[in-house]
Amino acid sequence: MPVIIFPAIDLKGGQVVRLAEGDMDRATVYGDDPGEQAARFAMAGASWLHVVDLDGAFAGEPVNAHAVEAILRRFPGKVQLGGGIRTREGAERWLELGVARIVIGTAALKDPKLVKALAADHPGKVVVAVDARDGMVATEGWASVSDLAVEDLARRFEDAGVAALLFTDIGRDGLLKGCNVEATLALAKAQSLPVIASGGVAGIEDIRALAPHAKDGIEGVITGRALYDGRLDLAEALRVGAMV
Repeated sequence: MPVIIFPAIDLKGGQVVRLAEGDMDRATVYGDDPGEQAARFAMAGASWLHVVDLDGAFAGEPVNAHAVEAILRRFPGKVQLGGGIRTREGAERWLELGVARIVIGTAALKDPKLVKALAADHPGKVVVAVDARDGMVATEGWASVSDLAVEDLARRFEDAGVAALLFTDIGRDGLLKGCNVEATLALAKAQSLPVIASGGVAGIEDIRALAPHAKDGIEGVITGRALYDGRLDLAEALRVGAMV
């Protein structure tokens, strides 16, 4: 199986941004037309997008809905969406609008019954975000750190019908430090769900480091700032990901 390359579109105030270490005060704006950005990624060959409503993650409910809808109209592939999805109604609304997968983070820790029910009713459409700071689960848009280890959270959902785990090393996110391959691989091997790597991708070497581990449970990798800064060519990343 090839490794999926997920170009990231993070939304703040209707704009395309990237944060450093999840800090809303350290946002770099890359554009004010999310739909156009989605179309550009499609033209480069992307079949998946990873979209995050950053304002929604902090508010606990969708804030950039219009921007997400614009992306859905302009992107012919599949969209994976996270940020502020903490109710059944909110999750199912996005699925009905055409989102391929919803990503749930805070609710996975605080309301696991909801996540399991959604995964059972919508198999293959729920991704659990396992966001880590120093190996511990972070929630509330990464503003809070729990006392639960990432592997322990992941194991709670192994038999629930969840599509994948999305593992983000917050300490590397948006900093171009390089993906934490070791920690991502350790999580993949510690349980049975596929794992999507996120946080810190700096260039093609990170894709090359992750791609051979598809057989170990690495399903994909999310990349944002490296694409926007021109450090990573999406077409090349897609080629490397497909070479598994």
